[in-house]
Amino acid sequence: MLYYLFSYIDSLIDLPGAGLFQYISFRAAMSVIFSLIISMVIGKRIIHMLQKKQVGEVIRNLGLEGQMQKQGTPTMGGLIIIGSIVVPVLLFARLDNIYVILLLFSTLWLGTIGFLDDYIKVFLKNKKGLHGRFKILGQVGLGIIVGSVLYFNNSVVIREKNIPDYQYVTSNELLELDTEVKGESEVVTRTVKSTKTTIPFFKDNEFDYSVLLKWMGEGYPKWSFLIFIPVVILIITAVSNGANMTDGLDGLATGTSAIIGVALGVLAYVSGNVIFSDYLNIMYIPNTGEMVVFIAAFVGACIGFMWYNSYPAQVFMGDTGSLALGGIIAVFAISIRKELLIPIMCGIFLVESLSVMMQVGWFKFTKKRFGQGRRIFKMAPLHHHYQVLGYHEAKIVQRFLIVGILLAIISIITLKVR
Repeated sequence: MLYYLFSYIDSLIDLPGAGLFQYISFRAAMSVIFSLIISMVIGKRIIHMLQKKQVGEVIRNLGLEGQMQKQGTPTMGGLIIIGSIVVPVLLFARLDNIYVILLLFSTLWLGTIGFLDDYIKVFLKNKKGLHGRFKILGQVGLGIIVGSVLYFNNSVVIREKNIPDYQYVTSNELLELDTEVKGESEVVTRTVKSTKTTIPFFKDNEFDYSVLLKWMGEGYPKWSFLIFIPVVILIITAVSNGANMTDGLDGLATGTSAIIGVALGVLAYVSGNVIFSDYLNIMYIPNTGEMVVFIAAFVGACIGFMWYNSYPAQVFMGDTGSLALGGIIAVFAISIRKELLIPIMCGIFLVESLSVMMQVGWFKFTKKRFGQGRRIFKMAPLHHHYQVLGYHEAKIVQRFLIVGILLAIISIITLKVR
């Protein structure tokens, strides 16, 4: 909103400083600052409100050191995160940007699903919370909406350059053709709708989902949504559940998400900037630069929440926060065509999820085979395995975050290492 207000004022009276709101970097910086302030200011009040209403976490006794001391700690703290994201975005982002609209919608959608789960656990005293099938249904529903918008909306495009006609495939719907002279050379750019994404660590690293339907014969590109939308559903479901499983130690999910957010911000900035994308020889995606304002608020909200969530936690985010954080990361990565980087960038989420699947799968297999279930880890998810081994909670979180930083750096250097 402030973008439009100051743009209007600047056009009327040329107010000194009003032009700053034209710069994404300035609005992103303000977004971080405001999200930090909001999370720390409203955080204390929301914690007091939750304590007053006795919205406390119900802890299952797993025999872990210090676990039962967390009994009664306020939960639903994800409301702090969501508020700290939404308010700065509404203030500083361009609200006519399709990517910003999609991210806001995803935040509120998954935040609502998580809130219902927490509400059932806390107020209705049902430890199981929202039934798993309804969570999955909500995630699938969001995936269908996000996938459909990214596929059909004419604002979601990429810009290709210097592509010979014989290489131009019909899966790209041509929207605009430009010719530009740079020095002594002529550069031809095409703005197209496409289901292309990028493959890390490879030269000429673009992959078109529609190729998977080539066996259908001529005209196959028009059916590419049959591949693209299910991929979006899978990614959103996997990443949001991965974030949910990672939320088991004080500061782990928020810290990991903040690190991932920084990496996504860098990738979005260069992908949405015509100069940097040309220099790095990466896919230029118009209008994605505005997403930096959103991810700045995301990072600020995560860091601000850690003020209260770091060990020993004064509040837990609950599913209200963890599902929203994972969903935001997934939708953001898909929007900037970097979803194939998720296994690296979200490596902590991936390992936590795999540890649970491996543990459950192996236990069921060995029980059927030998009559007695056996385990791979002392306890799953993986962070609990290290707790059983005797590592202090704070040390586990610190080491996981160090690994998360390493994975984020690897994700960023894929821009050059190909």
